[in-house]
Amino acid sequence: MQIYLDRAPAGYYRKCKNTQKDLGGISLSTITKKELALLVSQSTGFKKNLTAQMVDSLFIAMRDNLIEGERIEIRGFGVFQVKDTRPKPAARNPRTCEVIYVPARRKSHFKPGRLLKEALHQVRPDAGQGQAGEAGDAQA
Repeated sequence: MQIYLDRAPAGYYRKCKNTQKDLGGISLSTITKKELALLVSQSTGFKKNLTAQMVDSLFIAMRDNLIEGERIEIRGFGVFQVKDTRPKPAARNPRTCEVIYVPARRKSHFKPGRLLKEALHQVRPDAGQGQAGEAGDAQA
């Protein structure tokens, strides 16, 4: 089965300079909104400033709909939704041990779709680095 997330050539999404964060030997990379706009520009052939406006508009629309409590479903990617938390009437301040009331609130939640889950579970050729490699070495 061909997963449409794999349409781009290998390494395509890592062509732009991205921010690297090192957390105790685990390297996390971050792609910014500007870099997303650059990737859209490269894949569509549109001008960078136009794709930057499109990406901005997309995120503004998503934010506004989530604030309204709407569920956003993007087929093949996942679902963004707002979930309500319960109030915590007997929470405790760890510094003073004072019992405090924490009111109910809303939080954002993302559930990845089936195609994204399958793509994430595929073994990458460079996965021999870091924790994934250590776990594999321990089993061998």
